[in-house]
Amino acid sequence: MVFSAITDGLTRQIEGAMASVSGAFLEPVIRLGVTGLSRSGKTVFITGLVANLLDRGRMPQLKAGPRIEAVHLQPQPDVTLPRFAFEDHLAAMTGDAPRWPQSTRAVSELRLSFRLAPYGLFAGFSGARTLHVDIVDYPGEWLLDLALIGKSYADWSEATLDRIARRPEAAAFMAQARAEDGALRLEEPKAQSLAAAFTDYLHKARAAGWSDCTPGRFLLPGELAGSPVLTFAPLPTPSQTPRASLWREMERRFEAYKSRVVQPFFRDHFARIDRQIVLADVLGAIHQGPQAVEDLRRTMAEVLVAFRPGANGWLAGFLGGRKVEKILFAATKADHLHHLQHPALTAITEALLRDARARADFAGAQTAALSLASLRCTVEEIIQRDGAALPAVKGRLLSTGKQAVMYPGELPKDPARILAPARDGATGWLGADYALMGFAPARTSQSPGMGPPHIRLDRAADFLFGDRL
Repeated sequence: MVFSAITDGLTRQIEGAMASVSGAFLEPVIRLGVTGLSRSGKTVFITGLVANLLDRGRMPQLKAGPRIEAVHLQPQPDVTLPRFAFEDHLAAMTGDAPRWPQSTRAVSELRLSFRLAPYGLFAGFSGARTLHVDIVDYPGEWLLDLALIGKSYADWSEATLDRIARRPEAAAFMAQARAEDGALRLEEPKAQSLAAAFTDYLHKARAAGWSDCTPGRFLLPGELAGSPVLTFAPLPTPSQTPRASLWREMERRFEAYKSRVVQPFFRDHFARIDRQIVLADVLGAIHQGPQAVEDLRRTMAEVLVAFRPGANGWLAGFLGGRKVEKILFAATKADHLHHLQHPALTAITEALLRDARARADFAGAQTAALSLASLRCTVEEIIQRDGAALPAVKGRLLSTGKQAVMYPGELPKDPARILAPARDGATGWLGADYALMGFAPARTSQSPGMGPPHIRLDRAADFLFGDRL
């Protein structure tokens, strides 16, 4: 019986490997990861992308478009993950009273299947083929957590306290943390109070537009709410750290967070991604000021620590050695600018992410940066001010529902005029003011075969998986 069990197990492993190999040739699968930091528009991006792939009338820059015979949604392969609620989100964005959908709070998945016409020298001898694109949506805060794996509690505490010390959102927590002596014996109410104060800071920091809001599960705890693995906070390192002390217990819980929360996410989801798009609210950071821009630059550079960029061999799919082959960095909300300013936004995004892109390029992954709008909610206008013609946009305000015209200010063509003050620690823009309004989705009527209006979703799709179409 033991021998039979062993042979049965080997047989199943061989059959699984053969199925993976045959599937890779007959119906290949691309796993596309979609992430970004808070309010960058992950849910809107996936919804707009899928809607425009199902109805491709607005996708002229998807070069393989003529070869696509049909696109349809399929049941997702991973039955343990929630399905991305595409239909609900699309209804929210394009209904009679359009609104933005709920933001990403956990991992979800959606499978999009393409039927492709044969092409090439032997096209006449083969039929249509199928390509599956599995879109994996996950919170950007969880991605940032992957950078914790290589850090000790002492290093993380020192770096975090130093980074947030001058932020007004952190004032209450910093006062409490500095008043604690980590060498004293653990008292659970004190640990809970520190964790609650640190969590409160993270919520305030995210609302204020800071990008480095980690650990991410403090913001999205789910079933872990109230557990010891989420009951820690950064503390100054005491001169002594005896056993059973507050500092040692915080260290133990930090290590448990890495091993029990972060590493399983990497193993089960992130490590299997082939292509990746990272969305960033660059305009929002510019509006917040130089310190928010520098925070975004540093955070996006750290994001690359989590990726395993490079090229995949043909056996990588079933041997488990996947690498992220392509990474697209996208500045969202391009519809908040007139198209004449889009090149400047793209240039700032490229400069902002130069450190991160260089690390990925060196490792062999293809990278690109662009500006896009997953759902266009404005129209362009030219307004007159002090005798000058200014390129502006008009849309429905999120706060009041009334129509408003916005001229956000002229972005500099030289990205150094944005990045240099940010790196130098400036507290405001010298001689410039960048405005930003919150727009609601526009009421539109869709023609048959036309997806929702967007800006450059077709170029994003072409870069991310057009080569496989």
